[in-house]
Amino acid sequence: MQSTADAPTAEPRLVPRPVLAARTGVAVVFALNGLAVASWFSRVPAVREALGLSAGRLGLLLLAMSVGALLAMPTAGLVTQRLGPARTVATSTLLVAVGMTIVGLSAGLAGSVVGVAVGLFALGYGSGTCDVAMNIEGAAVERRLGRTIMPRFHAAWSLGSVAGAGIGAGAARVGVPVAVHLTVLAAVVLVGTLLGARSFLPAPRETDGRAEPAARRRAQLAAWREPRTLLIGLLVLVMAFTEGSANDWVAVAFIDGYGVSEAVGAAVFGVFVVGMTLGRTVGTIAIDRWGRVPVLLGTIGLAAAGAACAVLAGSGPVAIVGVAFWGLGASLGFPVGMSAAADDEDRAPARVSVVAVIGYTAFLAGPPLLGLLGDHVGTLRALLVVPVLLLPTLALVPALRPPAR
Repeated sequence: MQSTADAPTAEPRLVPRPVLAARTGVAVVFALNGLAVASWFSRVPAVREALGLSAGRLGLLLLAMSVGALLAMPTAGLVTQRLGPARTVATSTLLVAVGMTIVGLSAGLAGSVVGVAVGLFALGYGSGTCDVAMNIEGAAVERRLGRTIMPRFHAAWSLGSVAGAGIGAGAARVGVPVAVHLTVLAAVVLVGTLLGARSFLPAPRETDGRAEPAARRRAQLAAWREPRTLLIGLLVLVMAFTEGSANDWVAVAFIDGYGVSEAVGAAVFGVFVVGMTLGRTVGTIAIDRWGRVPVLLGTIGLAAAGAACAVLAGSGPVAIVGVAFWGLGASLGFPVGMSAAADDEDRAPARVSVVAVIGYTAFLAGPPLLGLLGDHVGTLRALLVVPVLLLPTLALVPALRPPAR
């Protein structure tokens, strides 16, 4: 029996065609954003080798992308309110494409750490802004459909990540230069996103620039004083750290800890993303049936067990199974948190922006924390931080239950 306490209402029998078109457009944008980010992550070992970086210095370099994303978050909600999700997504993805190109050329041709850092900052800033805008649009589509679909949008992101990881593994195996790989993918991501954003829902009247800027700023500040929004943000922070630690480090950790090749390391990252994709695809059915809270309690526990297994297994094949469970368990926390932040459509831009700021702090602190810890205990064992943080996070899950209407 479906839980009515924290699950959406049943899907309407007739869904307007523009809503279905917007659903497809949002899925395309999510998928291409995932393709862009995973394309970079899949080539982290190659960039580390090209630049001759230690784990600690690599962690500091990865920080550039996190700083860019974090700086984008406080204003992303205001920008989305003013420009609308479609124009915000298009503009921010242009910055993503520019950043990917700079990273590829700086690492592959110039061998410049500074150039890679600049490119990663642009990639992070564009991706962070796009993240808020596409989640706001996704929540609006979810409300009009009348059923849980946000995790499937994030599953589309994961499918894009699977494609990016697969392409990256193949490129590493056959020796495609990083500059060629990232530049070509940047063009694909930009063109596809512009086409997908054309089918977004019409922007609300408040996004046409006539709404009072001071009122928007007051709404943004008010969201920072809401206990439920802050608790959701804290949960999203831990889930972002759980996901981001695998994105940044699982390939490198398996290369260093289990002695696998660069191509196998990229493939292990792909296993994590496959687990994420599967969880986000079937998780919507579970949430509609049992509700957010019980499903999240189970998946977060599974993520903690999988991450611990990946580090402590001692056997490569068993550890890869742990990575799959890690991805499966980590799949729902971030998208369901974003959906919960957007339960009230009128306040969704401000609340999603706040939750995104808090959540993306994990991407700011995670890479250097794990990199510096990896210098002392090894990259693989540093990942034990993940299950240690996940277990107390179970106490935050009830905050995701929708408020009474």
